[in-house]
Amino acid sequence: MILRHGKMPQVSSVPFALLLIFFALILPSEAAAADWYAAERTPELAAVIICAAAVLVSVYLARGRRFYVRPLPGVQAIDDALGRATEMGAPVMYLTGWGGDLARPTTMASLTILSHVARRTAAFGTPILFPSHDPVVASAAQDTIQQGYAAGKRPELYNSSDVAFVTQSQLGYAAAVDGIMSRRKPGAVFLLGSFEGEALILAETAHNVGAVQISGTDSTIQLSFFLVACDYTLIGEELFAASGYLSGDPLILGAVRGQDILKIIIVAVLLIGTVLGLLQIHVFAEWFG
Repeated sequence: MILRHGKMPQVSSVPFALLLIFFALILPSEAAAADWYAAERTPELAAVIICAAAVLVSVYLARGRRFYVRPLPGVQAIDDALGRATEMGAPVMYLTGWGGDLARPTTMASLTILSHVARRTAAFGTPILFPSHDPVVASAAQDTIQQGYAAGKRPELYNSSDVAFVTQSQLGYAAAVDGIMSRRKPGAVFLLGSFEGEALILAETAHNVGAVQISGTDSTIQLSFFLVACDYTLIGEELFAASGYLSGDPLILGAVRGQDILKIIIVAVLLIGTVLGLLQIHVFAEWFG
């Protein structure tokens, strides 16, 4: 702190008093000092520290270099799907599903992929249809598509009527999207996000109009429908990996790498524990209680 005019800086006593009261409330008394740390929960503490460290270190390292992400068939097929829609003179339809709002990780990942799709459709000169069940998601999609068209040097392609809120009713949303598909007959349909009971209805209609379908969700129930009804499917966290791969965002790539490291650690612990159990060495069992 720089002193001016030879005067010492004045410190308010109110924040200092509040700080003392805060520590007086949270610090344990001598009688309760033994309960301040639960030693039997040390394994949980170690697991939390390892998980946090793996993700944070991976995110930090991702700032300096781009991690390798294995090629995903669904991602590699994006340009082919957009090219087919362009050859047919048909639009592209992009859906994030009825089950997610803007706060859902799947919706955020889907909008990241939408940004890439918008840039590519601008290069192909193909419009995007985005009917949404949520007005906030629709507004975010409008900005994303508009910026994608601008980045692709085709801002005139943006049509606000193609990106709009439909309804919050699940069956009403499914019926409205099916109607748009039947009338506009898109050449490519992207089903990426949080889907529920409407998943198979949308996928079947897209199949009936002859569209190439690229799907992805974190719902294990709806994945079974996408696998049999769609041409390409991003399974579970492949949706998040695809968003990081297409955007190159170091935060996303670092988080995905951190999760992969944790999986390796979990598998290694399971294997070591199995071998030690067969050898009648109960080190893990005693430590985990």
